[in-house]
Amino acid sequence: MKVCIAEKPSVAKDIAAVIGAGQRRDGYYEGNGYQVTWTFGHFCTLKEPHDYTERWKSWRLEELPMIPSSFGIKLIDNEGAMRQFGVIETLVRNCEEVINCGDAGQEGELIQRWVLLKAKCNVPVKRLWISSLTEQAIREGFEKLREASQYDNLYAAGSARAIGDWLLGMNATRLFTKKFGGGKAVLSIGRVQTPTLALIVQRQKEIDAFVSEEYWELKTIYRETEFTATIDRIKNVEKANKGLAYLQQHDFEVTAFEKKEGKEGNPRLFDLTSLQVEANKKYGYSAEDTLKHIQNLYEKKFVTYPRVDTTYLSEDLHPKVEGILRELTYYSQFTAPLLANLPIPKSKNVFDDKKVTDHHAIIPTGVLPAHISQDEKRIYDLIARRFIAVFYPECRVSNTTVLGVVGQVEFKATGKQILEPGWRELYANDNASKKEAEEEKVMPIFEVGERGPHEPRVHQGKTSPPKAYTEATLLRAMETAGKQVEDEEMRELMKDSGIGRPSTRANIIETLFKRKYIEKKKKNVFATQTGIDLIDTIQNELLKSAELTGHWERKLRQIEKGEYAMDTFKQELIDMVVKLTHEVKNERARSITIVEEAPVAEKEEKPKKERKPREPKEDIAIETLNCPKCREHLLKKGKTAYGCSNFQACGFKIPFEFLGKKLTDKHIFDLLSKGKTVKIKGLQIPGSPDPIDARLVMNGDFNFEVG
Repeated sequence: MKVCIAEKPSVAKDIAAVIGAGQRRDGYYEGNGYQVTWTFGHFCTLKEPHDYTERWKSWRLEELPMIPSSFGIKLIDNEGAMRQFGVIETLVRNCEEVINCGDAGQEGELIQRWVLLKAKCNVPVKRLWISSLTEQAIREGFEKLREASQYDNLYAAGSARAIGDWLLGMNATRLFTKKFGGGKAVLSIGRVQTPTLALIVQRQKEIDAFVSEEYWELKTIYRETEFTATIDRIKNVEKANKGLAYLQQHDFEVTAFEKKEGKEGNPRLFDLTSLQVEANKKYGYSAEDTLKHIQNLYEKKFVTYPRVDTTYLSEDLHPKVEGILRELTYYSQFTAPLLANLPIPKSKNVFDDKKVTDHHAIIPTGVLPAHISQDEKRIYDLIARRFIAVFYPECRVSNTTVLGVVGQVEFKATGKQILEPGWRELYANDNASKKEAEEEKVMPIFEVGERGPHEPRVHQGKTSPPKAYTEATLLRAMETAGKQVEDEEMRELMKDSGIGRPSTRANIIETLFKRKYIEKKKKNVFATQTGIDLIDTIQNELLKSAELTGHWERKLRQIEKGEYAMDTFKQELIDMVVKLTHEVKNERARSITIVEEAPVAEKEEKPKKERKPREPKEDIAIETLNCPKCREHLLKKGKTAYGCSNFQACGFKIPFEFLGKKLTDKHIFDLLSKGKTVKIKGLQIPGSPDPIDARLVMNGDFNFEVG
């Protein structure tokens, strides 16, 4: 018997269906010589300090640094996880071969290896490595199973990352909490978290220190075209007015006119970070929300594996592109020109094996989406349009530059005109594209030497402070270790030295929000006083430097490629933790403002909250509403649910209790009127060890799911 271990129950079900394991057992599927079981998230974790010695149970400065002689793993303390692990352990003990069907990435490899290690697996292990969950991809993956040893370096990198985070996180968090926390709160320090916070604090200090200055510029209009003087900005109004008086005495003369045709290259396919950036800019989605939506689309087989850091496709995908384009019938108006002009071009900007590591860029699978939420539709649309756009012709533009003089003062004007939109056709209805179209300057033809009257004026302006980070610009800063990089090629080269991994950056940002080190105002991200004080307290540059953390990330990538030893990386971190502990212990204590909670205010507000039962929303008359499914009959209250009064024929109902939570009439009213609830805390997902906070959504089949 061969045992397949998937990353979650839904994936196990898909795999079992493809390989013929059709019989459902307790904790696994069986059939056709296979048993298909699953984990759900991290079953195993690195041991905690108190698991090594009782002395490390208490947070005491004198016990730091904590350096285990060797790191061990343990099962998480969760009844569901322990029960499912027992199933895995029994199956592994009695099989002839294990097929690791975990998530095809570093974290997925680590989760599965730890489970197999804990289960004392001593049979041969194969690896299923696929980029989508379609039936075809699973079938092809099983035909080309790989040796587990091919991924030993990936596992080593995952282990090194986990151990590094333990060494620094456990020691530095206890160290700073005991030294500077004043007994009020835990001060959390992390290998990626802290330099990310430092980026935000640094930007905030630049904004706070910025002093706006007024300036004046000389401008003039000649032949309905606005020109700006090329001299330095003028710092006082008297000098500006003198300049204006001078301009009024002279005609405008054209000294140069150049019209050049150029091309705007196609956008790149999405990796996870660029998708999160685009979704934040266009829809205001947080990085975590975008990751959740794209993960759902992947599990529903509509897009390929999302946790990727490349914007290229492998060359062997080229023959499949035409078929995927043909399947995208929702976008036929855009795919038709490509399919009428075959073959699909094989550009090095799209297909390059050297730029693809474990997985290729995110693209549609060709399976058309159905029954997906509005948010998932938007993310899918971004991916589908980008996939089509990369095969379109480049956008052809005309760039015009006109130089002139008024007396001795030189002026300049530029304009751009789109001649052939090319790939921009995919984005013609975007607000950004409309704005660009409005800003297009179709300039008249000027002759060198022509001259005439003009309308000079003084323009007054103010210097602007640096912009606060949004989640989009923060993700870009993490990707490039804080450097301002606009060029796509340069950004690609720097990915190995960014801070965090594409799959973990969203979680890092979310952790900073949860710890109240940062907060959001509209779209902008700011540090709280606690966050600022924490960074100011840290004297050690290694802990807060994005660039130095980027060097660690690069070493982790090198471990993944077999170019750097895991033990060397571990020893470097041990040395750093020992040195850091010694430094901080000998520092003078400083106070940190703790703003994460306001207990007094909360206590004062609690009596007000007791009035809630008097809110009119409690009196929502659900039985006066029509059934959303048949739309003919009223809803009726039963013993366990509201249902259609013609339930036998219609079948619609909403239970009073769902996923372990009692639904209020407000929740039910929201589901009926808006199709979704507000976020509900503590939903218990079957097969998942921990409750989650999420909205309930009514899907197209009038069933309810987590959205």
